[in-house]
Amino acid sequence: MSAWAPKYRGATVEDLDPPIALSTKPTELISYALMNAYERDYSHLTVISEDTRALLGYLNIARLKEMLKNGTVRETDHVEKAMQKFQRSGKVYKVITMDTPLEELEAFFTEGVHGSGSQDFAVVTDGNRRFVLGVATKGDLEEFVKRRPA
Repeated sequence: MSAWAPKYRGATVEDLDPPIALSTKPTELISYALMNAYERDYSHLTVISEDTRALLGYLNIARLKEMLKNGTVRETDHVEKAMQKFQRSGKVYKVITMDTPLEELEAFFTEGVHGSGSQDFAVVTDGNRRFVLGVATKGDLEEFVKRRPA
């Protein structure tokens, strides 16, 4: 258990008040996705299927800016060229819902799933993983601890 755990006092992801997820589609232009992220000050955008709304992957805005700077992608390219895809087979995902205790969220950020390594953000879904409700970041958790009275 971390030094923060006593400060959580039973709080869940819902207490972080994560912003509503902003999703983009693989066929949208990078410039459009980037503009949406900047307007809302989002560090990550989820990428969903145009047909089924299934979660396909995500855009890490810091990584995207680096790719643009290096010329790996251009603003006129489609999101699918820059997105990081979720592996569908052979990979275990941790379900993070609004009811997930913050201790579990912190462990996810620190260790990943089954020791897979640290994670920068978590996609918050409903319990059945049908709907993306939001995105929580390490920074959200740190801010929660800072503003919560001791």
